[in-house]
Amino acid sequence: MAVSRINEAGLNVNQYGNRNLILNGAMNLAQRATSASVTDGTNEGYQTLDRWRFVFANNAGGACDISQSTDVPSGYGFSHSYKVDVTTADTSIASGHHIIFHQRIEAQNLRNSGWNYTSSSSYLTLSFWVKSNKTGTYCIDANAVDVGGNFKFVKEFAINTASTWEHKTIKIPGNASLVIGDDENNGMELEWNLQTASDRDNATDNTWHTSDGSRCTSNQVNFFDSTSNEFFITGVQLEVGETATDFEHRTFTDELARCQRYYQIVANVQNDLIGMCLRYNSSNTFCFFDLPVEMRVQPSVVQNGASADIRITMTGNNNNFTSCTLDNDSSPRKIRLNTSTVVSAASDGDAGWWRINNSGGFIALDAEI
Repeated sequence: MAVSRINEAGLNVNQYGNRNLILNGAMNLAQRATSASVTDGTNEGYQTLDRWRFVFANNAGGACDISQSTDVPSGYGFSHSYKVDVTTADTSIASGHHIIFHQRIEAQNLRNSGWNYTSSSSYLTLSFWVKSNKTGTYCIDANAVDVGGNFKFVKEFAINTASTWEHKTIKIPGNASLVIGDDENNGMELEWNLQTASDRDNATDNTWHTSDGSRCTSNQVNFFDSTSNEFFITGVQLEVGETATDFEHRTFTDELARCQRYYQIVANVQNDLIGMCLRYNSSNTFCFFDLPVEMRVQPSVVQNGASADIRITMTGNNNNFTSCTLDNDSSPRKIRLNTSTVVSAASDGDAGWWRINNSGGFIALDAEI
């Protein structure tokens, strides 16, 4: 149907397309890995599914596996979910401990979404599918980081029936004290709590608060109390308005491009071309390429590889190298990598290319919030 006909029907075009502020809410993308084992200080942060970050805070105990699962609610068009599987239980919760997973939302995306965030009568609506054998009360919190880092909206939700997919809807109102920058920085952390210490569970349900660092109410369950516990989530959507609409299923290509703003793989398969290169002098060889998607900020380079995993080919000769750096002339749109490894048979100004020589080689770019 033409856009003009949609408008004639009284529908808001923006409401029914491009409305989900969450990226990878269907859990289809896992550029880094499809699973990881996580403890405090090991494999925290961004390790598996794109845009989803896992945190053990302040030396929290326990351990878990996080992974991309094919366990999904039936009949709603989902193929994957985000799974948390407890592998080491923790029932001794010390002060300051909390375990969460969250997504950080770019500030300018929130500020320009149409949400009147300083009005208590204007809402964001969060919806998601969730399943766990650990029933009880859980909490989400929306952490508005531009208000001193301790301005949070906390809302309880219940998992009522063990090992059964349930659909949840939560309304997040605006607040006169909210501040959201019109920039590429972190505007809000939307967090799911799995374990919280008693000094972090003093929030009141369905309320914005600034009293302390509490992320949940005292009703929050300890999901980490047994190695039998599993938690699944998918279909996460955050949209402007008071009504949860059907999940916005995006194409794989569309979702990938959105996530590549924050992280993108340059090359990770044997014989993958990294980019064209130039021998600058006897100490430097530059590799340069344009990015398919402009990144949030100038990224950092993430590299893995032994001496034979990444190779320079120039003038019919090959040299292996182990490390490269991001040159200062790089930007969110264009990249120049530099290695001190040079092809000795080449001359200054000679051109060639970098490529992955063995499957262990890996180069990616990271601009995560």
